[in-house]
Amino acid sequence: MSDKEKKETKENCCNEISNAARDVKISELEILKQSLEEKKKEAENFYEQLLRLKADFENFRKRSEKEKIDYLEWGKEKILVKQISIDDVLEQALKSAKNGGKVVDIIIGLEMVTKEFAKMIKEEGVEEIKCENFDPQFCEALDTVETDDHEDGKILEVYQKGYTINGRLLRAAKVKVAKKAENK
Repeated sequence: MSDKEKKETKENCCNEISNAARDVKISELEILKQSLEEKKKEAENFYEQLLRLKADFENFRKRSEKEKIDYLEWGKEKILVKQISIDDVLEQALKSAKNGGKVVDIIIGLEMVTKEFAKMIKEEGVEEIKCENFDPQFCEALDTVETDDHEDGKILEVYQKGYTINGRLLRAAKVKVAKKAENK
């Protein structure tokens, strides 16, 4: 084989290797392009899912807010219906008083109103605080009286009743409390 033939063979061989390398690179590039396209489609799918989830969540939030408002309105209506029945009793007592009703009849009417109101608040979970001894969690001392006749902390008078609702303090009782007299 002549040098020229060797050179041509070598060039052909290099060309074949170069072509083979180029074909491998092109095939790798095609694989990468195909993989990139698949990943773009997957990313688009995830983005669309995210948008749907966002819309679903917004709809859920709006629905929850509307339900909350509806429940509050329903609760108000329930209380107002009960208060209207108390108003009916008050109007009857007022009518009786205006028509020159007896004091006894007026007192009976007021007792009916008081009982009806107590029944209503009890149905709503409100309970009166029974005050015997001072408890700062449920009572507010407006006045103290030094005395030897009562034990320290004994409630002598309730100025304003206190209430709890479902076990939580709604309003503290305002009271007068006994305090042991200081020895001089």
